[in-house]
Amino acid sequence: MANVLLEFKASAGDSEPQNRPVLIVGQLANLQQINWTQVKGKLQPVVTKEIWQAALSSLNPNPTDSCPLYLSHAAVAALPSRVSRHNSPSSAHFLTRLVRTCLPAGNNRCIVMVCERSEVFASACAISRAFPLFTRRSASSRRTEKKHVAVEFVSVGQDNGPLEVSTLECLANAADGVRLAARIVDTPCSEMNTDDFLEEIKAVGNGLGITPTIIRGEELKQKGFGGIYGVGKAAQHPPALAVLSHTPSGATQTIAWVGKGIVYDTGGLSIKGKTTMPGMKRDCGGAAAILGAFKATVKQGFKDNLHAVFCLAENSVGPTATRPDDIHTLYSGKTVEINNTDAEGRLVLSDGVVYASKDLSADIILDMATLTGAQGISTGKYHAAVMTNSEQWEAACVRAGRSSGDLAHPLVYCPELHFSEFTSAVADMKNSVADRENAQSSCAGLFIGSHLGFDWPGIWVHVDIASPVHAGERATGFGVAMLLSLFGQASEDPLLNSVSPLGAGTVKPASEDQMGRDCKRRRLI
Repeated sequence: MANVLLEFKASAGDSEPQNRPVLIVGQLANLQQINWTQVKGKLQPVVTKEIWQAALSSLNPNPTDSCPLYLSHAAVAALPSRVSRHNSPSSAHFLTRLVRTCLPAGNNRCIVMVCERSEVFASACAISRAFPLFTRRSASSRRTEKKHVAVEFVSVGQDNGPLEVSTLECLANAADGVRLAARIVDTPCSEMNTDDFLEEIKAVGNGLGITPTIIRGEELKQKGFGGIYGVGKAAQHPPALAVLSHTPSGATQTIAWVGKGIVYDTGGLSIKGKTTMPGMKRDCGGAAAILGAFKATVKQGFKDNLHAVFCLAENSVGPTATRPDDIHTLYSGKTVEINNTDAEGRLVLSDGVVYASKDLSADIILDMATLTGAQGISTGKYHAAVMTNSEQWEAACVRAGRSSGDLAHPLVYCPELHFSEFTSAVADMKNSVADRENAQSSCAGLFIGSHLGFDWPGIWVHVDIASPVHAGERATGFGVAMLLSLFGQASEDPLLNSVSPLGAGTVKPASEDQMGRDCKRRRLI
């Protein structure tokens, strides 16, 4: 999969399955709507109309099903006929699985995706997840030729014409962002330390004509970034805060995305066990998603100021490592007593969100992180956990998850009940909760929000992606599609506008009084 070139086309052209293996996939009702003439060029002469119709009649998705059409060269697969309200209508997770398991082998292959126009974006992102880029298998490293997978969308229902060139370009950039994020997350720390991650940021910046701002090593300490510095100071490669800034003329508001980039998390001196440490290369998933989303968003044209803030560190063990009982002063000026060095992500993110507020004057701040193991218990393997100081943005995140395939579900937001978990006798707060059975993921998010201040007038959104950042041993690139959808209304791209939950008429209007007091917070809504 690592050497696959993925291409989205208005028409993939005709070819016999022996020359170009093909997978046709969609909901059964959608597959039954298309005419034989729309697929016969990819199936004839070895697959006849009668074989095609017989295959459709044999499909019984529960939740999915597939049927070979000709040996191992052609297949048709059916997605679930119905999904619940907490799933994506695109059945994105099932689509990724079907592509992985049912797409025939070969150097030149074709996927025909049959869906409604509203599901094109989520489907494209789901397909891209089936083709990870990172591998160190020796056979793959010896293979120099690129494999090609052409993806053609056949739209059914309303607006069922071929996709426009601009739409195909958006899908390609979104897929590129997803695969970039997944590659970074899959790469071990021996090849993706803080130096390497900074090179990834610089490469994206070069492609967009943006020079990143980088604060690194001892300079972090001097400037007051006690969270990032304290977490990463024991590592061979020093910690860093890096920022990519897109500042177009005519911007009316400022948005900051803040990503947790812990390139490896040993747990520090509160060291993880032998079963929980493997996989901690994925602890940079939030920063990776923000990098992939920033690249795609800026390429598609973003009308407002957008800053991507990367909080990079390796939580390592060494003579200079932070000890439990140490007290750090974070960028907010607040002091934190460390009672668990494995609760490090909230420390680096707290510095990042305060920098976004104080130095970048952001109106809307979203932080994304593989923050807590408890997230998987709270919202499961497929749904990110969302916490925000805005009820409307909470609802918008859920809708963005459904329209993008990066599912999300709210956490409890109740600082007056939960923040007391961090009470310290000697500092402003501790960094880990007193009671691990009291809404751990919510409390972790509140720790970050407390450094902005619970009365901060802007929008703050916290997204915990600890479990959905991977499926089995592979990264998913989770978060890229969600960010593109959530902020799609500020994009110049029509497709991203259409999948955004924050467009006009998609939320209940606030009262005039409320709008007057809070107009800046609701500009995207």
